[in-house]
Amino acid sequence: MSAREQVFELVRLHLADELDVDPRAIGEGTRFKEDLEADSLDLYTLVQELEDTYGVRMSDEQAAQILTVGQTVDFVLAQGARIDDPEHA
Repeated sequence: MSAREQVFELVRLHLADELDVDPRAIGEGTRFKEDLEADSLDLYTLVQELEDTYGVRMSDEQAAQILTVGQTVDFVLAQGARIDDPEHA
């Protein structure tokens, strides 16, 4: 599994669990507020999960600019996140 796939899967599963949504309904183009009806608390818990899992830091201003699942994955990868990839170990 690539780093991108790994981050996407974590985000997708977190959102599906947090928002009680079928994970298959979540893609890279899925918008948090419009498509998933996520509120600010939902997004805050996602940011916390990403910070705890990948060691990235996201300011409130940065979080406000991220509107889709794909943008979240891009941000995590651009921050040089710690990602365990057994294929490249």
